[in-house]
Amino acid sequence: MMNPVPDSSDDGFGGVLSPGARPAVLVIDLMRAYFDPDSPLCLPSADCLQSAGRIIAAARDHRIPVLHTRVAYGPGGVDGGLFVLKVTALQQLFSGGGAMGELMPQVSPTEDELVLVKQYASAFFGTSLASTLRAERIDTVVLVGVSTSGCVRATAVDAIQHGLVPLVVRDAVADRAPGPHEASLFDLQAKYAEVVSEARAVAYLSEER
Repeated sequence: MMNPVPDSSDDGFGGVLSPGARPAVLVIDLMRAYFDPDSPLCLPSADCLQSAGRIIAAARDHRIPVLHTRVAYGPGGVDGGLFVLKVTALQQLFSGGGAMGELMPQVSPTEDELVLVKQYASAFFGTSLASTLRAERIDTVVLVGVSTSGCVRATAVDAIQHGLVPLVVRDAVADRAPGPHEASLFDLQAKYAEVVSEARAVAYLSEER
């Protein structure tokens, strides 16, 4: 079993969560809107996309489930509630279909991989994710995608609240700026998840089970 990246704090935070024997990879919102220069959500780098692709490949090579999420709203953001009022780009980009909501080809799902459509930050909120993972007896979720301070963080928090060990792959998540990215990784490691490198995640996914 791999050793999670330790937290440097010694003030009652940063305890160690041990990954289990039945992982799944959760690919969060790797949509065109985060990589297209014409989008207001475009990230400063696409490095996380390449890393996520390698994580997904390792999972597939070892027959580990891969699940994807994307965001979509009805006309006018009718099902977006207050979230689309707070983050106005969401309604603009993800209402009524369109190219910006498409998953990137580097991480596109295979025919047998589930794609969950969500309207809010957490992949668990208002979706069938929790019951799907429970039915498959999943005990650990390896999180890749965007954004670190938003949907990745919200999903990790909900994962631990559902009794799942969240592993956030540092190389395979990204945010709009270094500040929220690094602060969120710090908090995730301290309170909600294990933050691991791509190499450690691949090693974990490649273990004999």
